[in-house]
Amino acid sequence: MVCLGNICRSPLADGLLLRKIKEQGLNIKVDSAGTANYHIGKAPDSRMIRTAAAHGTPIDFLRARQFAPHDFDNFDLILVMDNSNFQNVLRLAKNHKEKQKVKYLLDFLYPNQNQSVPDPYYGTQDDFEAVYDLLDKATDALIQYLKND
Repeated sequence: MVCLGNICRSPLADGLLLRKIKEQGLNIKVDSAGTANYHIGKAPDSRMIRTAAAHGTPIDFLRARQFAPHDFDNFDLILVMDNSNFQNVLRLAKNHKEKQKVKYLLDFLYPNQNQSVPDPYYGTQDDFEAVYDLLDKATDALIQYLKND
């Protein structure tokens, strides 16, 4: 899961997926990262921590890190939150095979539309709630894809 700073969208998607794969007994490796190095080592945004916790999804244990080229070796899918993240991750890919791993997370919910998950960072609590609802649905769709693949 990749967003800009790894403190709002991607840690929430990470936490949601971790919770759901544990509940369903699935064996899937999950991590999140940011394309920028603004918040390395920091916890997710406190507003996202509270929003996630209110829905039974703990993310306070996660720490921000920057996406690195070796992530292509460690993961089968690199799921980005928006076009800027998509382009930044693609620039780090060494070959076509690595580029094929990069997808928009919301494409699992809205196929082939390349929609962005809105960044709630400068928004209101309603924006954090809306992102939670969207990522909750998107991670459900992702799990169905992974189960069927």
